[in-house]
Amino acid sequence: MSSGEFTAPAGIDGAASDAAPTPRQGRTFAGHVPGEVGVWVLILGDMTVFALFFGVFMHYRDHAPALFRHSQATLNQTFGAVNTLLLLTSSLFVVLGVSAVRKRMRTVAPKLFLLALCCGLAFSVIKVLEYSAKARHGIGLNTNDFYMYYFILTGIHFFHLIIGMGVLVFLWRLSLKPDVGTKQIQYLEAGASYWHMVDLLWIVLFPLIYLVK
Repeated sequence: MSSGEFTAPAGIDGAASDAAPTPRQGRTFAGHVPGEVGVWVLILGDMTVFALFFGVFMHYRDHAPALFRHSQATLNQTFGAVNTLLLLTSSLFVVLGVSAVRKRMRTVAPKLFLLALCCGLAFSVIKVLEYSAKARHGIGLNTNDFYMYYFILTGIHFFHLIIGMGVLVFLWRLSLKPDVGTKQIQYLEAGASYWHMVDLLWIVLFPLIYLVK
């Protein structure tokens, strides 16, 4: 290199510094909270309500342990365990999907979101089968306190899961776009955070209702 001649590294010269960051570069700063603030308000609010429901369930279980144990024994733990694995797997697919979008892996990302959606659909089928089996045996909300809380808690979670599957469809469609910017990455992260909440709530519900004596 001759005297007075200087070659600026990439990202130092004015042209490079003015260039718009890629979605991956723009989301790696310290302290980053994924998604939108409004979504986190919704998630924290939902989790607070569920925490109250869990507390009420445990309160009534302590007052009628024999009834709750007997009723719990009629639940299909295999169905519950399979659904837990399905949601855990779906969350993994969502994480990989968001990562694939950041890396501009356009053919991989949509497939990952579709796989997550398939897991959600499988969960729904199993849950409908479980509800149907209870109905055939004449078990419903009015059978006893345990079944009342069982149907209310799992039903509210099921409603959240159905909304979550709609979110997954949105993420899938968003991942099909040829160019995903920073704002779209925020939408992806917000949707992924909601789906992880659905997963987390079930991880608490399953042992609480199906396993804990």
